[in-house]
Amino acid sequence: MRLSLLPFIAVLAACAPAPPTPPTAQVATAAEAPAAACARRGGTMRPLGRLQTLQCVVRYGDAGRRCTSGDQCQGDCRIEDDTAPSEGQPAAGRCQASSDRFGCYTRVENGRAAPMLCVD
Repeated sequence: MRLSLLPFIAVLAACAPAPPTPPTAQVATAAEAPAAACARRGGTMRPLGRLQTLQCVVRYGDAGRRCTSGDQCQGDCRIEDDTAPSEGQPAAGRCQASSDRFGCYTRVENGRAAPMLCVD
């Protein structure tokens, strides 16, 4: 009877899943791909926001230039201090420094202040 169970046990053992092999090469490649693409764009990977998620931050060439609308900048036209005029009032800002969208600021569009926005 024991010999008749042997083929059955062998079949069951063959059906058992193999232990997982760690995909270290795939994980490293997947993690490096965004960083490499970011570096090609001239950016750096930085932890941003409340969740501190890694994001590519690219510095804009027109950073700090005076503007009255976002279409004059690589990023937004912003007022980044608390002295911004009220929404709808005439305003001028500065082109944002980088692609980092976090923080509090007032966007300027068509020479007028938009509502203050805080992104965390």
